[in-house]
Amino acid sequence: MSLTIPELERYSRQLLMTEWSGEAQERLRGSRALVVGVGALGSPVATYLAAAGVGQLGIVDGDRVELSNLHRQPLHLTPDVGQPKAEVAAARLSLLNPEVLVEVYPVELTDQNAEAVIFGADVVVDCTDSLDSRYLVNDACCGQGVALVEAGVVAFEGLVLSVRPGDSACYRCVFPSAPSTGSGPSCREAGVLGAMAGIVGSIQALEALKLLTGVGEPLIDRMVQIDGRDMTQLVVHTSRRDGCPACAQVPAPAESDT
Repeated sequence: MSLTIPELERYSRQLLMTEWSGEAQERLRGSRALVVGVGALGSPVATYLAAAGVGQLGIVDGDRVELSNLHRQPLHLTPDVGQPKAEVAAARLSLLNPEVLVEVYPVELTDQNAEAVIFGADVVVDCTDSLDSRYLVNDACCGQGVALVEAGVVAFEGLVLSVRPGDSACYRCVFPSAPSTGSGPSCREAGVLGAMAGIVGSIQALEALKLLTGVGEPLIDRMVQIDGRDMTQLVVHTSRRDGCPACAQVPAPAESDT
């Protein structure tokens, strides 16, 4: 498999990077990423993965575009209000990069469908905005040994961590149980600045690209916390937790070239 002349031109600026290579680009073209939620975080994630040349891009979202979404979800425009988010996003991403196969899942991820939707993915990027969804996605990824990029954003604050099941701490290792109701404000309650969501989503996309290509050092056994008020960052080191119900029994991933 080799890059075509149009691909060489489209991806020329990343191919110029000393850390990147034609082999990395080909690995990306042969990979499948799944973005769960194409809202505030999923908009930049899906955009940058499609632009970078991921081969297959699954979009999971059962919601419709609302007017209140538009300040932080740039994949959606004013005429899209009322339309299914997954279908709107897929149309825009296909225009951005027709070489990417965009798969639409206009559903909410649940216990009943998570395994089937995630099956075959090389990386899942969780861009949902509920704790229940994060645990669901984490557990499904651990169950299938699929790499995961988790994140959250509210107001001026965000966090990102990457997971290699069987090799690193999973989301449930870091947060064994969800905080009690009312212990912290949600995005709906505390709000969020669109640019802050863009920063966190861009980091998620970068982490997914690292995991898919083997270029760079992903946030494995590390979690970065960002405060947009003064741009301070805190890196918290994590480790697998004995007895974790999600990943304790997951075997270590096989060695690979990436």
